[in-house]
Amino acid sequence: MMTIIKDIFLEIWHVYLDVSVFMLFGFLMAALLYVFFKTDRIKTYLGKGRVKPVLLAAIFGIPIPLCSCGVIPVVTGLKKQGANDGAALAFMIATPESGVDSIAVSWAMLDPVMTVMRPIAGFITAISTGITANIFSSRDQKKPSITPEPFFVQAPQPEPPCSCSSESCTNSPGKTVHEAPLSTRLAQGLNFAFGELLTDIAKPFAIGVVIAGFITFFFPSGISTWSQNNPLLSMLVMLVAGIPMYVCATSSTPIAAALIIKGLNPGAALVFLLAGPATNAATMGVVKKIFGGRALAIYLGMISVCSLAMGSLLDLTYKLLAIQPSVVMGKASEVLPYGVELAAALILAALLARSLFKRRDCHCHDHDHMHNGKAPTEKM
Repeated sequence: MMTIIKDIFLEIWHVYLDVSVFMLFGFLMAALLYVFFKTDRIKTYLGKGRVKPVLLAAIFGIPIPLCSCGVIPVVTGLKKQGANDGAALAFMIATPESGVDSIAVSWAMLDPVMTVMRPIAGFITAISTGITANIFSSRDQKKPSITPEPFFVQAPQPEPPCSCSSESCTNSPGKTVHEAPLSTRLAQGLNFAFGELLTDIAKPFAIGVVIAGFITFFFPSGISTWSQNNPLLSMLVMLVAGIPMYVCATSSTPIAAALIIKGLNPGAALVFLLAGPATNAATMGVVKKIFGGRALAIYLGMISVCSLAMGSLLDLTYKLLAIQPSVVMGKASEVLPYGVELAAALILAALLARSLFKRRDCHCHDHDHMHNGKAPTEKM
């Protein structure tokens, strides 16, 4: 029994060690994106037209590191500023399906083909959904009952955010005082990336790494034969599993990598990487409330269709290139010295622990307020 536990912990450790350097690099890129990407300019391009606003929204959304929960207040803000339904939905899909952090982790744990295909598939899914929503939107569609107010305005943040469901998710990249000195903005960017962003994904990332370790240890090798004989069925299974699940783009990557190493066809893994981060119970509820039932049907339908189509295209790509996916997964991390990986793992562990304790302390603080009959102080 002790041997089994030891082997499981070793698998979890190997997964975590492989991804640590690339996680830190991804957060650093997120910090730079926060400094130089001016989100407040997006709103001026997303109002009129069926196609152009959707394309711009998808392009803007791909690199931004926000989860499917964190993107909700940003999309609400875009709607307040006049973005049409298609553009808002495109942004809502493209942003959680990709991001500079998840792209870095994809390079570490997957392979170049998957790393390139993942944001491309997210982009295609986003624009397909957005354009379809704009085409089928009825002229008399009821406008969302939200009071217009400035959204992309720097507001004081007296307390650190607690979780992704809090107002921390409204602190998207670019919401800085751009007139401030570069050193100040860099400090703000690092605080965002290694503070708020890391706090948002710390728990799901840790869970994802643990699940990947268990998959690597327990999953039977026979999944390879079943997956190859039933590629479409395996994609449908991953689609059904991914749609209701809350999993961010970064935390879903080690799970997908572990499944591919065990023999799952990469197309099915890509379906999970697309459907999982883009949808969950919370986002589906928000889409229905803000955009309506028709938009929700388009949202789920297009994500499903595009995910299956892109998964099939990915499987075909591997066949044409004569690449065995389970052999090439995770090779990028092998070029790094062990000492570099270990140092990055320890640094990331310290940052993750700080974020998890910060979230716990903040939840306890809010619970004490509620227990004493006082609501937590609302951040402006």
